[in-house]
Amino acid sequence: MVPLHIQLETSVLRKVIRRPHYPLDVTLVCVRWYAAYALSLRNLEEMMAERGVIVDHATVHRWALRILPVLAAMFRRRKRPVGSSSLFQMRFECVFQRS
Repeated sequence: MVPLHIQLETSVLRKVIRRPHYPLDVTLVCVRWYAAYALSLRNLEEMMAERGVIVDHATVHRWALRILPVLAAMFRRRKRPVGSSSLFQMRFECVFQRS
């Protein structure tokens, strides 16, 4: 299986972001921080300015609107199935066989 960061850089996000003015790393960091933490767009703008990247809060919002649905679909495809544990079934059967 190809690592996720290579998949993101090569195929999926290059189609979503047509003419990138910022490196993909900067874009992904902004979107990740926006989605993972309770940060406002203006706080995120200030944090990126402290790191030397001048980006507007509206730009970060546009990135989030474009990238988050794509990332959600990718993560959903990579998610492991739930509830198919044979160990749980074996223990469940053992408990009911004893009683």
